Amino acid sequence: MSVLRSSGSSVSCVQDQGSRPLTDERGRLVWISAARPGRTHDNTAARHDHILAHLRAAGLGALADLGFRGLDNDVRDPVIVTGFHASRTHKLTAGQRNANRVLAIGRAPVEHGFAHLKNWRILAKLRTDPARATRLLRALLVLTNLEVNR
Repeated sequence: MSVLRSSGSSVSCVQDQGSRPLTDERGRLVWISAARPGRTHDNTAARHDHILAHLRAAGLGALADLGFRGLDNDVRDPVIVTGFHASRTHKLTAGQRNANRVLAIGRAPVEHGFAHLKNWRILAKLRTDPARATRLLRALLVLTNLEVNR
């Protein structure tokens, strides 16, 4: 099974917009969602883009951060794997902390892929509608992959 990795930390293209990219296991950017308002929760954006159905149809899985908790409730065949959440009243066991550590190690290349995309200065100054921002992000995805794979 191939593994795609997703992060809930969206690529922030402006203060009030964001997108959710997917990378492969080596951190190469594969896909990026449409730009959505920054207030949009990760689960809402993933449901709107039908990410779960697309991953399941392709036979792929994704490692994600805690922003995607509750998206995939299929215990027997999970498509999206997230870490364990601690609170003041519910401390993590040693096994849960270890599982979170392993997940973080697996997600490290993902963060490198996102960092490559965030290097484009235009994303810091972009003030436009979401449709135009989406086209720009997808073009930058292609350019980033060309630059990284050189």
